[in-house]
Amino acid sequence: MALINKIREKSGWAVGAIAIGLGVFVVGGDLLGPNSRLLGNDTNTVGEIAGEEIDYQEFDQVLQQAKADYENRTGRAANEGELAMLREQAWNQLIFKIALQKEYDRLGITVTEEELADMVQGNNIHPSVKQAFTNPQTGEFDRSQVVQYLQNLDQMGPNARPMWVNFEQSIFNDRKQTKYMNMLSKTVYITGAEAKRYYNAQNSAASLKVLYVPYFSVSDSSVSVTDAQLKGYYERNKELYKVEEGRSVQFVTIPVSASSEDSTYLTQEISTLSQQFAASENDSSFVNANSDAPFNGAYRNPGELPEQLRDQLPLQKGKVYGPFTQNGTLSLFKVSDVKEGDVATKASHILIRPENETPEAKAAAKTKAQDVLTQIKNGADFAQMAAQYGTDGTASSGGDLGWFSKGRMVPAFDAAVFAASGPGLLPSLVETEYGFHVVKITAPKSTESYQVAAVQRAIEASETTRDAAYGIADELAGTSKSTEEFNENAAKNPSLVKEEAIAIGKNNIVVNNLNNARELVRWAYAKDTEVGDVSPVFEIDDQFVVATLTNKREKGYAQVEDIKDELTAAVRNEVKAQQIIAKLKSQKGTLDQIAASYGAEALVRAADNVTLASAAIPGIGVEPVAVGKAFGLKPGARTAPFEGQGGVLMVELTQLSPAPEINDFTNVKEQLRATRAGRAENDAFEAIKEKSDIKDNRVRFF
Repeated sequence: MALINKIREKSGWAVGAIAIGLGVFVVGGDLLGPNSRLLGNDTNTVGEIAGEEIDYQEFDQVLQQAKADYENRTGRAANEGELAMLREQAWNQLIFKIALQKEYDRLGITVTEEELADMVQGNNIHPSVKQAFTNPQTGEFDRSQVVQYLQNLDQMGPNARPMWVNFEQSIFNDRKQTKYMNMLSKTVYITGAEAKRYYNAQNSAASLKVLYVPYFSVSDSSVSVTDAQLKGYYERNKELYKVEEGRSVQFVTIPVSASSEDSTYLTQEISTLSQQFAASENDSSFVNANSDAPFNGAYRNPGELPEQLRDQLPLQKGKVYGPFTQNGTLSLFKVSDVKEGDVATKASHILIRPENETPEAKAAAKTKAQDVLTQIKNGADFAQMAAQYGTDGTASSGGDLGWFSKGRMVPAFDAAVFAASGPGLLPSLVETEYGFHVVKITAPKSTESYQVAAVQRAIEASETTRDAAYGIADELAGTSKSTEEFNENAAKNPSLVKEEAIAIGKNNIVVNNLNNARELVRWAYAKDTEVGDVSPVFEIDDQFVVATLTNKREKGYAQVEDIKDELTAAVRNEVKAQQIIAKLKSQKGTLDQIAASYGAEALVRAADNVTLASAAIPGIGVEPVAVGKAFGLKPGARTAPFEGQGGVLMVELTQLSPAPEINDFTNVKEQLRATRAGRAENDAFEAIKEKSDIKDNRVRFF
């Protein structure tokens, strides 16, 4: 049985590796039938890969296999987020099977039966086989286990042989992928000149003096941008604005939260239960019959008790405490039993840390801590002093450490606290490896442990409350036939807050703060949903949602109107750059003199250890053009003002430290080759996917 589980795990691993190689896309939501009237589907086609249509049954078969493998490995049913991952894994498997297989066929890449046998029980065992059939006693691969396993397949149950076939297929595919990747890596060749240039870029360092005028130093309102400028910038930089398919919506949410009437009703019900709880002779049965959470019979010291009970110590056996309301839950607590346990206490402290490990720093910290202790002895408030002088996370809570049992704190602190006779301020400082502590015991020591039965009930919305919330949403959806009417009707109800989600991807699960909004996304992408349409009412995470589709964006290049704000900011910076450059060119002298003449907006920064590979200037930011220009200068020379990423710059090279001379660039070549090989593999996958003209219509079904 253990071997079968390993085969399941290794099969899933190989599939997962393929999915990672192809990239990760996010999908999700509930499975809908292929004939969903909501989505207006009139086809059974999930998508198309390299000219081959993928029908629903084919995709579902792969999905169900991936789901079964996952649930076999984890021993539980997949949740919604995991189903989304599995759907993506299934889609990537099909991309691998179809798109990459066509490439393998074109290149003649295959795995023979002899190779497969060699990977399973020959001289070149596949890592997955090796791990599955490793002898736990010796830690070594045991070939005889493989042979025995294969001989007994038919005696292991009806699922054993199909599982093995699936496992073999996964390592078969993995070997083809490995061959393909190895072939790609062989295409990468690094010349000596490239290695030397790469080495110098990594190891040559420049010291610079930079004059910098940020764009934000010029007011946006002082720069006007025309439509012609926007269009011109867009045409010059069009490749920067490639986009995927997207949908934009406006939506309102109507929360389904418990009303005051719901809370009052539950409080009355809990009050009745309190009397019955007090009279109950079997607390565990009572809790299991009346609480949202099962009975927990563990004994707990005061520090482990619910906060509401810690304030009422010592507790009485048989007494019911509550009801208490916290985080939307009403709770009753009954002390079922009390027994002697570990000693515990409650304390607060003020920690004064030394600035460093020197004797002088420790002496200064001790002096400061002693002064704080003296002030408290003279009447200063402990909590206020903790907030003012404390140097750890408890300072904001008055130094409160809460309840803790003996042995939980560091030895010196633990010994001092539990040696105290009772509550109150310790007369002397406590020194630990963290520093010096001013300590106050805030509750008597307790040696009692409590078994507490808890009846806890969530304060939930009643059906009446739910119906009222749905009525608001239904009225908005029913009376709005367009985006204009949607906005008008939403504005009539001041409790409705409208949100906007821009360019939602077709495989999104999340829409703004809606975490399970797959149903809304499917509606936005439905064939018969047009811009201006208003959705039906969706129930998403304890709230009702109504939306209107405001924009459809197709895959390709963004429309100028859709990215107008982004374009405006870019063009505005170009205009600002021209103004700043013109003003800088009119100034003379050193960089410091030019900056002084320009005004307070001009900054001069010195930067050391700037490398060509980093493309960043300390104190300025990422400025690749500036770094490139700097390495093209001779020491003492400077550039004219030019447009950078965040502002206009002038760069002066003060010193250039060449990379140390080396004669052997073998390691550099290998480092660069490995980097480019990985990039080549990724680029190849992306090119194959692009060439395959993948049409992903899963949104119609999921």
